[in-house]
Amino acid sequence: MSWQGAVFNRLLRLTEKPYLSRASDPEAMRARFLGRARLFFPVPRSVPVTAVPGGLWVGGAPGRGPVILYFHGGAFVFGAPETHKGLVARLAQLAGMPVVLPRYRLAPEGPFPAALVDARAAYESLLARGVAAERIVIGGDSAGGGLALSLLGDLCSRGAPQPAASFAFSPVTDLTFSGESILSNAVRDVMLPAARTRDLATIYLQGADPRDPRASPLFADFTGAGPVWLTAGRTEILLDDTRRMAELLRQQGVPVEEIIAGDLPHVWPFSWRWLPEADRTLRDLAGWIRTAVAPSVES
Repeated sequence: MSWQGAVFNRLLRLTEKPYLSRASDPEAMRARFLGRARLFFPVPRSVPVTAVPGGLWVGGAPGRGPVILYFHGGAFVFGAPETHKGLVARLAQLAGMPVVLPRYRLAPEGPFPAALVDARAAYESLLARGVAAERIVIGGDSAGGGLALSLLGDLCSRGAPQPAASFAFSPVTDLTFSGESILSNAVRDVMLPAARTRDLATIYLQGADPRDPRASPLFADFTGAGPVWLTAGRTEILLDDTRRMAELLRQQGVPVEEIIAGDLPHVWPFSWRWLPEADRTLRDLAGWIRTAVAPSVES
């Protein structure tokens, strides 16, 4: 680990983990996340960002070429396109393609399955613009990563046009939180408090079955899906969400790139300006994305 990573982990353990352990007001959480994103994670000056109905276009308007559809994280309770535009702007730079950051409904105002309904609408809007499904890459982080995988499973179940590829940073894939790492990494995780996982899931599910594949993609059928790229840190409480997701996909015949990183925090690519490991991860992902959509571009 870089010295920056060691310092960053220490800061998260001293600030973010205690805050997330006690935070309960969704509006306050949303305001805090937005303020910190504006201060610490700005967009590179060379990358255009355009506000449109339903979200943001980052790196230009989606045309007929390849495009990334990215769902922000935030436990389905906080986060917004504006909190994640710095992250996806860097990915747009490296991949050489625009990113669409849709705005989806958050809990408790918009409980399950509102987020998935909005995610499906965002995907279908790209198809309606004339973007071929095989030129779309869907992805996200944390809850947004789980949402991207839930969307992929939903498309598979309905026999809908499939995206070229999918990816997720530290995704939430199991809202039953049955993974062994929830307990084994409870102390080692520098950011996420294991004791709050079910509280936030309850706000989102509001009585719905956590095993519903539309909420927990770990229980979905991905037969026929395109390649999937997943990453998580080995000290995250959500480590097993990625490991078990990767194994499920392999069992269903889906090509998987699974990267388990070192002692890095939850969704470390968010901090690409500060962590060399984060920018390296984004560079690796960008190369994978370009390869995944290359056949459709050539055709």
